Amino acid sequence: MEHYDHLYDVSENANVRFLGFVSEGTRHDFGIVFTNKFYGKPLVICMQTGQSTLLSSEDAINPGYLKKIFRLSSESQAEALASFFQEYLPSLSLEENQY
Repeated sequence: MEHYDHLYDVSENANVRFLGFVSEGTRHDFGIVFTNKFYGKPLVICMQTGQSTLLSSEDAINPGYLKKIFRLSSESQAEALASFFQEYLPSLSLEENQY
């Protein structure tokens, strides 16, 4: 058996929200895991592709990033998703980002 260094093993009761919507005839289904890990950024999972990323509402301002990470086919889909996430994801204050 190969040696490995154990980094962490943490259990947490997390809130999970499942959201679905349709924009321009395209259906989107997401699971959003709200946790105390990852400096307050929720884990956002596309239920259709399995793609996931850590996002805050500030991160969602960039439609190009969303298009890439969620493998969207058009800029308009990415813009709709950016608008959606800015409404449903928390904003991170500067105090939360300090170490």
